[in-house]
Amino acid sequence: MKTSNFISSIAFAIVLLLTTNAGAQEFSKLDKSPMDATIYRTSRNAPAIAKVIYSRPQLKGRSLGSLAPNGKVWRTGANEAANITLYEDVKIGGKTVSAGEYSLFTIPGEKEWTIILSKDINVWGAYSYKEANDAIRVPAPVTTASESLEAFSIAFTNDALHLGWGTTRVAVAFTK
Repeated sequence: MKTSNFISSIAFAIVLLLTTNAGAQEFSKLDKSPMDATIYRTSRNAPAIAKVIYSRPQLKGRSLGSLAPNGKVWRTGANEAANITLYEDVKIGGKTVSAGEYSLFTIPGEKEWTIILSKDINVWGAYSYKEANDAIRVPAPVTTASESLEAFSIAFTNDALHLGWGTTRVAVAFTK
């Protein structure tokens, strides 16, 4: 009788050990270009008007031009194309855009960037970008800041959507 209890105990311990390890989760390390979000509201307690979800690549000694080349469509961040959700109709660069979900692409330039909202969503990079699916394209002037941003950044003010990386700054009018 003692032998069967011992064998049962060993069998139970093995099953417990196997099921405990089988349920263990392997988490990946922090992404080299972590995901971030920025939300546009008219005040702290007001409902969101827009939200951008994007990944934040780092310069790490590289030039902005090598990571987001002038004249080429860029996913506006890293990994998946930046995603912008508009919770109501807005004006971007003076053009009305309907509420909905879009990918945010840009075409960097020395003096001006082209801001693009594409109807194609949930896309990785800009590899499958199709101009025919643009909802809008608007120009935005480039300025230079004295402070350098190591990580690509997106922010809203009450009247603009701002992109910044290195000393490059781009702002496009963004209003209700």
